Amino acid sequence: MVMAGRSLQASAEGIKKARKAYNSQGWTQEGLAQAIDLKTRQPIGNFFAGKPINRNNFIEICTALDLNWEEITQREVEDNIAEDVTSDAIADTVQAIREQTTPLVKERCGTMRVLDMTQPIKLTGEQGIYTNVNILEKITARDRRELAQLLQNADLEEFDRFGLSRVREERIAGIEAVKRHNKLMVLGKPGAGKTTFLKYLGMQCIEGHFLGDRVPLFITLKDFAETKNQPDFLDYIREKITNNATKSQIQDVIQQGRAFVLLDGLDEVREEDTGRVLREIRDFSNQYANNHFVITCRVVAKEYVFERFTEVEVADFDNEQISTFINNWFRCKDLKKGEEFAERLIEKLDKNKPIKELASNPLLLTLLCLECEESLEFPRNRAELYERGLRVLLSKWDASREIQRDQFYEKLSINRKEDLLSQLALKTFEQKDYFFKQRAVEQHIANYIINLPDARTDPKTLQLDSEAALKSIAAQHGLLVERARGIYSFSHLTFQEYFTAKQIVNEADYARLVEHLTEKRWREVFLLTANITPKSDHLLLLMKAKTDQMKQILAGDEKLQQLMVWVQEKSQSVEATYKSAEIRVFYLALAFNFILGPILIFKGHQIVVNDDLDTVAFSVNSDLFLDFVLALTLDFDIDDTPILNALNPDLTRDPGLKRKLQRLKDQLLEKSQNRRTFEQ
Repeated sequence: MVMAGRSLQASAEGIKKARKAYNSQGWTQEGLAQAIDLKTRQPIGNFFAGKPINRNNFIEICTALDLNWEEITQREVEDNIAEDVTSDAIADTVQAIREQTTPLVKERCGTMRVLDMTQPIKLTGEQGIYTNVNILEKITARDRRELAQLLQNADLEEFDRFGLSRVREERIAGIEAVKRHNKLMVLGKPGAGKTTFLKYLGMQCIEGHFLGDRVPLFITLKDFAETKNQPDFLDYIREKITNNATKSQIQDVIQQGRAFVLLDGLDEVREEDTGRVLREIRDFSNQYANNHFVITCRVVAKEYVFERFTEVEVADFDNEQISTFINNWFRCKDLKKGEEFAERLIEKLDKNKPIKELASNPLLLTLLCLECEESLEFPRNRAELYERGLRVLLSKWDASREIQRDQFYEKLSINRKEDLLSQLALKTFEQKDYFFKQRAVEQHIANYIINLPDARTDPKTLQLDSEAALKSIAAQHGLLVERARGIYSFSHLTFQEYFTAKQIVNEADYARLVEHLTEKRWREVFLLTANITPKSDHLLLLMKAKTDQMKQILAGDEKLQQLMVWVQEKSQSVEATYKSAEIRVFYLALAFNFILGPILIFKGHQIVVNDDLDTVAFSVNSDLFLDFVLALTLDFDIDDTPILNALNPDLTRDPGLKRKLQRLKDQLLEKSQNRRTFEQ
């Protein structure tokens, strides 16, 4: 602590003399600071502002300006300037430690390397990979909605592949959350980007973009917990983080609230170390409460609360973030045609919803970029891509960071974990259960565990093991997510579909699958089953047999036969470059427009079947477009014709519109005589 008696302050007249000397000698503040070996320009600025500064610094500034310091000094310095003097001294210390630790901070926080990367990637800057993180201020797992409320706006046939939280919860930028709360606990699923976000904060601080007057202290809690001799935070920071700055310097900085404390990976601490680490964090953050703290931890990984910390959750990537990450990836990889590669990969993802769904997880998006880096092609066997993603979440991610999690669940092999999830997936998917209550999942897990060799079958023990297994699946792998309090779902519908297909293959019960041949929501399960099974020919034969049964139904229905004949004749009459099967789809959809609602939609310069990128989009063709508009006009009442209202609202005011359109249609029947006139 610097006392008032050791400080000096320039008088008003002294400042005038000093400024005259300063200007006449051509000094700059930076040059003057370097000349007298100051770490920062702040004492120079305070000197000319008439604020008290360190006595030695004051005398050296006067000497450099060829001034008698006693003539410049204000004779009486009030006792109440002690706080300003202390602040000045602390600023010097902060600057000195920042300069001293900059290389170490950049080494720890400046790059990222995960999975099978051959070398680290720069995190920030023009060639950086970092993509801004969004934060949910309301923790998903603490949502108090009931199951019926979650299902209220969910179409079970067209389930939102990106998860309800993407739409319902308000998001803010990650950096904004840190600005709002000086004690923040950042929760997130495995691979959500928590550590990367913390590294980004460290880099923003050390580069002066955010909290530039603080010392960033990035601490991996697993390393801290396992350090020999079990040091406290102050000793650990001095030895490992600040390059051996003195303990008194570190203590001065922290006591004055000038540290930015970044504590990474609370969930990665071993069970035997957890109690001590929790006490250290609690005591340290309470004793030095004026500092800025951010802690990262997996969602539902630990059962504890830091009372003074605000808890937030990392949101999944949205479409914009996915595109930004891909563009950053190919740019920082310095690949030829990087921009073109990124654009093509984004386009491919837009056309493949199941794969894009996984890309909302930054870790899985990184895996996808690695897979496509050379050829820009997804693996032909998508099941293999999903299997690699699951292996990353089930084992490789923790193993790559030497993390051991000592719970009952870890006694299960990877194959048994997959078997457990596969059985759960098939059961819930068949019942259209995209959400399921905690008790139901735990009962399913208990039914699985009880059949294992050496299982502990005591009811109480079995219940505890089931609860622990569920929490481990959610916390360690992120494959199940608590969407609301006590209500779970698979983190991605793609994983539920994959595990469903895997269980069908495990049971070799393909007839069970074929019963769902006409249900659209089973489409991905069929494709994945064909990818996985060694008996794809058997599956196809069963599908053929099921189709033949449907043909028999058609043979006994005269109206359906007439419909199919009409569709065939219409498709043959159209002059277009499309395949005949595609045109049949168009006319079949046109027919069903009158039964099921708007299957066909006019969008831009295309007629889109079902507004689905996976189906056919027809560029405007005169035959198809005319049939589209006239069919809607002639078969609906005028007041119920949204396509005409959209094209020209004035048309609906003419009561004779139907008659005029019919007359127009009659005139166009001779289209083959003059094609150009007809098209006009």
